[in-house]
Amino acid sequence: MSVLIAIPARYASTRYPGKPLVPLTGAKGESMTLIERSWRAARSVSGVDRVVVATDDERIRDVSEGFGAEVVMTSENCQNGTERCAEAHAVLGGGYEIIVNLQGDAPLTPHWFVEDLVSGLRAAPDAGVATPVLRCDGSALNSLLNDRKHGRVGGTTAVFGRDHSAMYFSKEVVPFTSQTYTGDESTPVFHHVGVYAYRPDALAAYPGWPAGPLEQLEGLEQLRFMENGRKVLCVEVEARGRQFWELNNPQDVPKIEEMMAAMGLE
Repeated sequence: MSVLIAIPARYASTRYPGKPLVPLTGAKGESMTLIERSWRAARSVSGVDRVVVATDDERIRDVSEGFGAEVVMTSENCQNGTERCAEAHAVLGGGYEIIVNLQGDAPLTPHWFVEDLVSGLRAAPDAGVATPVLRCDGSALNSLLNDRKHGRVGGTTAVFGRDHSAMYFSKEVVPFTSQTYTGDESTPVFHHVGVYAYRPDALAAYPGWPAGPLEQLEGLEQLRFMENGRKVLCVEVEARGRQFWELNNPQDVPKIEEMMAAMGLE
């Protein structure tokens, strides 16, 4: 089954303009842009036929081609990464059986997150889209709560049913829990990992739907599938000792660099 990874990247981010070109320094002092680190993460995934950067910005195109990435230029009118992936797949002529959206702000995404995601979608023929979720330990949950306490829109959380069909995604921390957790204690909160795997028919349908009220309120693109009656499969992934965080705000840069140093990631 052929697999395409598209890395949607735009310069004009509302919360962090120019984010794909922000440098991140690894454990050995080597600095690379966020987009290059995300591309390297994509290239480490097994069973993938093609990796492309999808952008509408010449600066991102030039930097990406400079480190060897294949770039697909897309429209400035794409409202989010899913729309950009849909356009990139069409520009490439289609034909891929699974399209993975590895968003360009998640350089710490381990290869097995994506591999498990693709396997999960393959095993669920009734799902048109799947996305990974990672159970928070106490430290991760407290980081999410701290972001909200200080008015920062940070990571996204997910709730899902017994069959792992998504019930809701939110930038608030859901579900609510009154218990205090610390360190590596297991919590009932799942951190949504910003990666998606789509079947081509679901991806092609997406740009034709208007953004619904929940998507607009939360600013979460995956809610459009749910608001249009499409099942979103949540695939639980394991950290295996790896720390995970996404680069959403400037304050996340030192946090991610600290994680990279702690894990010895170059």
